Amino acid sequence: MLSTITVRPALPEDYDAVARITQESYVTAGYYGDADHPYLKKLQDVAGRAEHAKILVAERNGEVIGSVTAAPAGGGFSDIGLEDELELRTLVVDPAVQRSGAGRALVQAVVEQAKSMDGINAVSLTTGATWESANALYARTGFDRAPHRDWFVPGTDIKLFVYRLDLPQS
Repeated sequence: MLSTITVRPALPEDYDAVARITQESYVTAGYYGDADHPYLKKLQDVAGRAEHAKILVAERNGEVIGSVTAAPAGGGFSDIGLEDELELRTLVVDPAVQRSGAGRALVQAVVEQAKSMDGINAVSLTTGATWESANALYARTGFDRAPHRDWFVPGTDIKLFVYRLDLPQS
């Protein structure tokens, strides 16, 4: 029997687990090569992220197994968010439990948060062009590619895809 996954706001006592899962997820997937990559170090500063955005965690049986960051456009942790978008960033699930539904639950939690915010009409995100499992998850959860917004990591030939999910208007 599978245990229920609960998504909730991250607490300061969760930050070490979020940093560990972030490192393990990115290194295991080969996104940044090793744990000392400068960008990965930035992502592991969970308290710094929390100053500019809302961090959510997925929990199962009392253990943090994943996290995501919901960054308001123009804030200190938003890369590509437009004024009417909430930007989904740094979605990670512990490699030991990937494909457990935690990633989908975290994406859905960001979408629900966006729906509750005044002036927010969409959720946007950036993902690596070669990150097949992430791209598949975003497509399965209703996001559409926004290729006119794709970009490259500055100073590299690493292409990043932009996705957007328009929210139903009430």
